[in-house]
Amino acid sequence: MSSNDVLKAARLKRGRRSGEAAARGVSAAGREALDDLHFEVSAQYELIDRLVRAAKGETRRGLLKVGAAYAALVGWLYQDAGDLGAAAFWRGMTQEVAMRSRDAQLIGYWLVNQAQVRTDLGDGGGVVDLCEAALEAPRSLAPKVRVMAMQQQAHGASLVGDRRAVDRLLDEAAGLLNRVDDELPWGNACRRTPGYLEVQRATCYGRLGLGAEASALWTQVLEHVPMTARRDRGVYLARHAAAAAKAEEPEHAVEIGREAAQIAVETGSARMRRELTGLEHVMRRWQDAPVGRELAQALAPVNERE
Repeated sequence: MSSNDVLKAARLKRGRRSGEAAARGVSAAGREALDDLHFEVSAQYELIDRLVRAAKGETRRGLLKVGAAYAALVGWLYQDAGDLGAAAFWRGMTQEVAMRSRDAQLIGYWLVNQAQVRTDLGDGGGVVDLCEAALEAPRSLAPKVRVMAMQQQAHGASLVGDRRAVDRLLDEAAGLLNRVDDELPWGNACRRTPGYLEVQRATCYGRLGLGAEASALWTQVLEHVPMTARRDRGVYLARHAAAAAKAEEPEHAVEIGREAAQIAVETGSARMRRELTGLEHVMRRWQDAPVGRELAQALAPVNERE
């Protein structure tokens, strides 16, 4: 599929999805804004693709690097919206551009992106394999790429139940954060996200079943997440709620989950809905108790919009 075909598909999808949102009565303005963002970023990629075809030498390689950043962003946007087919396409575009650039940083970035997909699939071994491949020649990598690979490998370690590896990898990544000073136009979450590595640690601890420790970390993390960062905040709240449930605090879990559900409805984030589905699973043991019915009531608006 050419970049022109991609843009045409984005136009069609934008119209269809906005209509579906209006028909469901789901945050139509928010859905339209997100569709506009998908369209605009896709259009920027098409422009970069045209420029790449006409450029040569270092200018061409520089454009390829920027193109990879846009392709990865579009892939993330579609993944967050739950369109996994489109997300896979754009991740494939990221891979292609990274390989064409022959840039070690971009290739490492793509491997980490693929490891994120394997994380979502629950394939801990696959995550570790991809991150180890990214880190095979660490001296050739910018500190940012090493941080990204280490924190993602920690997620893989949590999936296979290895807490020691989780802590080791995140501690090593923490030692590199102050050295992240590159101008690469991608992967900057480690610089702009408050408590970036503690977010990863809390997520890993929750996955390992360490509810009390994860819940304590989420409390600290959320104190520094601005209310304007709605999508991140909603995901973190849903994970915090699940951690509270694992810590045998179902009432607290419902209280936190209620706030996460409200954000999920407002944003239409599929990523947030997946996290809330995880909360439902953890809370299943209380489903016939009053607290379980409260949770079902809180999540009803989210489930109605699936």
